[in-house]
Amino acid sequence: MNVQFNSKISSFTQLKAWQESHKIVLMTYGLTKKFPKDELFGIISQMRRSAISISSNIAEGFSRNTKGEKQQFYGIAKGSLTELQNQFIVSRDLKYITTKEFDDIAKQTVLVSKLIYGLIYSSMNRS
Repeated sequence: MNVQFNSKISSFTQLKAWQESHKIVLMTYGLTKKFPKDELFGIISQMRRSAISISSNIAEGFSRNTKGEKQQFYGIAKGSLTELQNQFIVSRDLKYITTKEFDDIAKQTVLVSKLIYGLIYSSMNRS
């Protein structure tokens, strides 16, 4: 029996960038659960929206057909990631998260940043 595998990605959920950014969403929700309750409509809400925006824009960019549209959504994902990185610095400085927790999420954000750059580069070279 001759089995052929199609290596073409057919769903955004197969993108490594989406998978790793989804981890950021889960990590963000987990970490912000222990924030002070008076931050629910402040930094907690903002951080959760930023985190979700990363994976959502990767998903939307995947579904777009033109280079320009893909780059636009991947660029928005990168912007949301940078925003979230800043919010985690603030959270660390306010002692809402530990240095270890910060280091763990920071590593994840750096990984996702590299993967998003890969998506942007790939979309630029797409025929």
